Amino acid sequence: MFSITKIRIVLPPQKVFLMEALASRLARFSEPETLKMAKLGRELRAQGHDVIDLSIGEPDFDVPQHVKEAAKKAIDDNWSHYTPVSGYLDVREAVCHKFKRDNNLEYTSENIVVSTGAKQTLANVILSIVNEGEEVIIPTPYWVTYAALVQLGKGVVKEMKTTPQSGYKITPAELDAVITPNSKAFLFSSPCNPSGAVYTKEELAALAEVFRKHPQVYIISDEIYEYINYRGAHESIAQFDGMKDRTIIVNGLSKGFAMTGWRLGFMAAPKEIAKGCEKLQGQMTSGTNSVAQKAAVVALTSSLDDTMEMVKEFKRRKNRVVQLLGEMEGVELAIPDGAFYAFPVVKSYFGKKTEKGEAINNADDLCMYLLNTAHVSTVTGSAFGDGDCIRISFANSMANIEKAMERIFNALKNLS
Repeated sequence: MFSITKIRIVLPPQKVFLMEALASRLARFSEPETLKMAKLGRELRAQGHDVIDLSIGEPDFDVPQHVKEAAKKAIDDNWSHYTPVSGYLDVREAVCHKFKRDNNLEYTSENIVVSTGAKQTLANVILSIVNEGEEVIIPTPYWVTYAALVQLGKGVVKEMKTTPQSGYKITPAELDAVITPNSKAFLFSSPCNPSGAVYTKEELAALAEVFRKHPQVYIISDEIYEYINYRGAHESIAQFDGMKDRTIIVNGLSKGFAMTGWRLGFMAAPKEIAKGCEKLQGQMTSGTNSVAQKAAVVALTSSLDDTMEMVKEFKRRKNRVVQLLGEMEGVELAIPDGAFYAFPVVKSYFGKKTEKGEAINNADDLCMYLLNTAHVSTVTGSAFGDGDCIRISFANSMANIEKAMERIFNALKNLS
């Protein structure tokens, strides 16, 4: 007769402690794929590989000289102390100036909150207005952090699928059909990261008609890529009758002024929401960097000539990327009208195998294949809510873009 001995597995006390220490909220969302791919690329580069980064959403341009001079002056003038939670008054007034000049929207300083980047601005807004179980409608594809922030706040992500055929844009009928009494907010970007989709004035006006039927829904309009627009003038949904009082505009200096490391974002919102975001930020980070704020005054009130020169170069690169992707068999692309990304459909390569016999089952596998074989970093479309695609950033030099696209072309040809 056999006896059964119970085996007790004992983990080291430190390991048990670390496992129990992490809060359950961390399990609601994943590490951003954009940051993950950038990190993996750096690791390969450290091993001596020539890795070309087409994953990161960061302009490869320097900050305009007049903005840098303003920052130096701020240091010399000893702007080095704690700042008001919502931002210096002159910065908030500069933001109001920008909205009047560029968007013909009237705000006062009470509508403005300055934060440590547009990402914090988005977090402030979502955590301030979305209650547990309330829906946030997000068209796909969307920036990776949108869904994570809603999940962090225990809201419900309600995706609206779009397609390359629709230019990755929703229709009024589709919007009307998805809104329910439990819908609290609609979150979108135009120009869009990752698709480059840009809504026209007519398209936004038609969406505004739908929102008027559903007064409980707030609109969170991410306009961080406002200036990087290849169609012409930027259009904001806040311009239409009844929309400004229920729209929260999110923007910042990272993309239009190449000031990613300066970490300065801002919002324009109804006063009650602005106050709520200020209250939340007061317990999280308090006021934004003092020197960056003083530089922002100059950036937001000066000529946009440097920005427009940068956009011209992005447009030149976009045209080249579109041309090169068009030469790749099995790749479908909705031509981007803004931002600095291409978002090609690559599902025709799913099911194929590498020279080593490894299967490419999805966009995640394809991105890792391109990184490890072609030494080009891209980002899987699944991170943006569309697993048929990958995101390719053209925020890199034309020489690097052409070299990277040739590597991608050859790597795809070698799949069978």
